Amino acid sequence: MDFESKIRNIPNFPKEGILFRDITTLIKDKEAYVALIDTIADSLKDLNIDIVIGPEARGFVMGSAVAYAIGAGFVMARKPGKLPWNTRRIEYGLEYGNDVLEVHEDAILPGQRVALVDDLLATGGTAMAVIKLCEQMGGEVVAARFAIELSDLHGRDLLTDYNVESVVAFLGE
Repeated sequence: MDFESKIRNIPNFPKEGILFRDITTLIKDKEAYVALIDTIADSLKDLNIDIVIGPEARGFVMGSAVAYAIGAGFVMARKPGKLPWNTRRIEYGLEYGNDVLEVHEDAILPGQRVALVDDLLATGGTAMAVIKLCEQMGGEVVAARFAIELSDLHGRDLLTDYNVESVVAFLGE
């Protein structure tokens, strides 16, 4: 599957000078979406994953489908105030600002094997924040998977201690 051709490029979004890689065009294509989920699921199938965690919002779309495909549970890492019960939170930096994510305090149990699944690896800030949350709860993060990696932003450098794979890597524009 030529995943790269299914991704729309949007210049100057969310601000001037940023080339946004839009995965919505890929996931609306039924063959491409199935192939993407299967590719990621196949890379995780022998890792005995208990929980897949996906950050809001595209991580929900991908992570829940991957969790289903590998027979794992799914945990949502949400924006503040969106979860109805006691939460743990983490603040982190993005390539163009700061953000916060929360998970239910019982979302990941000590010793559970966790895979992070998201649409994009850019600077690695979101991924590292999610990993830290999982580890604070006693989870063992055994893999991180991304549909898209912006290689020139070096997010992978933050994740050297983890099993990281991306389906499509873009270098610059």
